[in-house]
Amino acid sequence: MYRSSILLLPSLALMAAAPAALAGTYPLKSKADGVSGRVTLTDAPKGVILRVEAHGLKPGWHAVHFHEKADCSDAMFKSAGGHVHMMTPAVHGLLNSAGNDFGDLPNLFVGADGTATAEFFSPYVALQGGTKRANLLDADGSALVIHANPDDYITQPIGGAGERVACSEIH
Repeated sequence: MYRSSILLLPSLALMAAAPAALAGTYPLKSKADGVSGRVTLTDAPKGVILRVEAHGLKPGWHAVHFHEKADCSDAMFKSAGGHVHMMTPAVHGLLNSAGNDFGDLPNLFVGADGTATAEFFSPYVALQGGTKRANLLDADGSALVIHANPDDYITQPIGGAGERVACSEIH
């Protein structure tokens, strides 16, 4: 017992010296179809880790994008604005060699029971200023939007993702 206590103390000292990661959990809203869940974001040294837990979605693949405003107030979630971007014109598409759309993320798979749990990493965004990445927690925040269809990663402006079916305000 004494030996493990000695080994544990240096480990605790190292943990205390490491800076805490900036993180937040936000509710996932739907229109009237009962989609619910949560979105958890954790800032990492070279991007953001995103965990999505959703219930009540249509089974299959769905596009997921970061949008430019923390506003899911209207019925179609259009108040969340366009995708997060830092250059104009914004060019969509993870498979587009000219793509510069910082809101692009991989598709989310929803099982037959309407639930999805997934974790993504985006090297294009941050939860703080002072980086060359888009700050999701800027003055007007941002939103995570789940669309009705999958993203084809090429088509402009949103990869054929279709209607916005769920939204989470990040602020």
